[in-house]
Amino acid sequence: MLDAQGLRPLLDFVAGLDLAEPDAVREALTAEFPVDGEFVTALRREAEERIAAGTLCHKGDEHIAFSRVARPGEETHGFSVDAVRMRVPGPKHRHPLGEIDLCLALEGEPRFDGHPEGWVVYAPGSVHVPTVEGGTMFVLYLLPEGSFELIESVEPSQA
Repeated sequence: MLDAQGLRPLLDFVAGLDLAEPDAVREALTAEFPVDGEFVTALRREAEERIAAGTLCHKGDEHIAFSRVARPGEETHGFSVDAVRMRVPGPKHRHPLGEIDLCLALEGEPRFDGHPEGWVVYAPGSVHVPTVEGGTMFVLYLLPEGSFELIESVEPSQA
């Protein structure tokens, strides 16, 4: 499931969404792919299994670990798909074309940029320091054209 083929229903759905309307996109994703629904439940189960096996989110350290799930291309409607397991702030960055995040709690009661588990959407041009507080969160993030601009990094010791 955590590959371009398994994520096809999600990728097909987001291909038609306008990230310039992040609230509308979040609402549409929440309705189509609820956190307690079949698709996200299966995705969560596979993510947890693969993280435990060391085949997903295996680059990085105990604070932030990540991996590429799919490169942007025709099969992904131009989205890159990446996964991160995090419990501290990540690097400050800009989303030239926007970003879609599926945030799932792994330990504790984490919040991603103040949001509980679920969908978080950033509009084109938005900037943030992705921050998890209150536990550990798995984030599956989709970037149109893989577009991402690093602004500065945050060392785990500063978190």
